[in-house]
Amino acid sequence: MDNHPEGLKNIATFTVLSAGEFSQWLRGTQASLRSGNGQADVPCGSCKGCCRSSMFIHIKPEETQTLERIPRALLFPAPGLPRGHMLMGYSDRGQCPMLIDDRCSIYEVRPQTCRDYDCRAFAATGVAPDRQVQPEIAQRVSEWAFDYENEAGREQHRIVKEAATFLEENRSLFPLGSLPTFPVQLALLAVQVSALFSSLKASVHDASTNANAAIARDLFAAMSKARGNPGECTSDCGYGSS
Repeated sequence: MDNHPEGLKNIATFTVLSAGEFSQWLRGTQASLRSGNGQADVPCGSCKGCCRSSMFIHIKPEETQTLERIPRALLFPAPGLPRGHMLMGYSDRGQCPMLIDDRCSIYEVRPQTCRDYDCRAFAATGVAPDRQVQPEIAQRVSEWAFDYENEAGREQHRIVKEAATFLEENRSLFPLGSLPTFPVQLALLAVQVSALFSSLKASVHDASTNANAAIARDLFAAMSKARGNPGECTSDCGYGSS
């Protein structure tokens, strides 16, 4: 007996993974970004996509235990950052050199960059990872699904996505080099500025180029002020992963 209705036999089964309650995730992520020394609580399970996705890992000079565990030959100075900031590259297969036997060999002292990484930022913002370079991350992102405690949470999610779209579509309105080029960094920036973007957008009454330019100008001013260095670019070197 055929238990499969015609037309349904070849439909793929899609995995749905809980990304958590959106408002709670947003608060935690924004707080971690402000502090600079937080840790993303990502339900990774067995996924090691971020360890196999051709990422440069930024390691700060104060991360002495981490630096002591990584062979010097795997490190090189981080371009555009002060002396002592280092980057660790990846193998010709795109794998972190500290991933040994499919496990992180320095997990207890892993870099802050690794502690911060949260691929749910892509699902939160709608910014897409590079499917060609990071297929495992792209697959995991397609599976994440946020929950909402109430309609306010849904609205917050809509605003974060709208902020990300604004940054992606209006890059030319920002000073050259002031927006990240790596998708994950752009996603995190959208998370950071989403509340300000919402208030700025509410203050304009049209969608003209002039209005968008004004929003971009005010966002850039706030981004510069937050870094304590007006005019300093919000560069790719600040996060360290692709």
